[in-house]
Amino acid sequence: MRLAWATDIHLDFLDDEQVRRFAAELAAPRADALVLSGDLSHAETLEHHLRMLAQGVPGPIYFVLGNHDYYGSSVAAVRAAVLDLGARRPRLAWLPAAGVVRLTDRTALIGCDGWADARIGNPDTTPVALNDFFHIEELAATLDPVARANPRLFRGTDRRRLHAELRARGDAEAAALRPLLRDALREFAEVVVVTHVPPFAAACWHEGRHSEPDWQPYFTCAAVGEALREAAAARPDRRLTVLCGHTHGTGEARILANLTVLTGGAEYRRPALQRVLDVA
Repeated sequence: MRLAWATDIHLDFLDDEQVRRFAAELAAPRADALVLSGDLSHAETLEHHLRMLAQGVPGPIYFVLGNHDYYGSSVAAVRAAVLDLGARRPRLAWLPAAGVVRLTDRTALIGCDGWADARIGNPDTTPVALNDFFHIEELAATLDPVARANPRLFRGTDRRRLHAELRARGDAEAAALRPLLRDALREFAEVVVVTHVPPFAAACWHEGRHSEPDWQPYFTCAAVGEALREAAAARPDRRLTVLCGHTHGTGEARILANLTVLTGGAEYRRPALQRVLDVA
């Protein structure tokens, strides 16, 4: 089986004709399935762009959501929308709801969105501010009203409520992933795990280097990393391959002998197929 993978494609930067051409590029390798590891579009155009990809790419499309996919809306509303879309268009499968997907008798596919959980790097002193904090409803609700109205005033504000929200979301992603890991590793020798946010600092790549500690709090998910490490350590006879994105930097990290993370590169306005994986 052949599994095509793309990440951080940001189709909201393209017009419809450009999206059609990109869908043709994704279809060209004639893979059996396509995996997308988040940041597909923005909330208001997400369904439109997923439907366009389905028109151009044969076979199932498995995806997780990234932070940009929630922009202009809420996490709850966007997830409800993709669940409804999947019910109407079964070839468009949000992986957290798809459960353990059998690719072959030997290999399964699972996924979670992940969430940057402000635990790795310098969360207490970082000056970094992301658009996420202002354009995703659940995060914006944690901010001081003055900073929420004027993002330029955010840097000096108290981030404790924001970080508590991020950590709770990271913990929820890890809690959702653990039973999927357990069930997949019980039956399959190899498991491909798709997530958006790099689960380890070693997988947090930017321009050929690991991201600086000030950026890592918002570009890693420690809770998901812990769940992956625990699962891999408990089953040394199994192998986990993680596909992620978010940083727009390409890299590979060997976390354990049986746990490897591939981080996909990306460039706005130039979406690309990362690679086609041969699945045994």
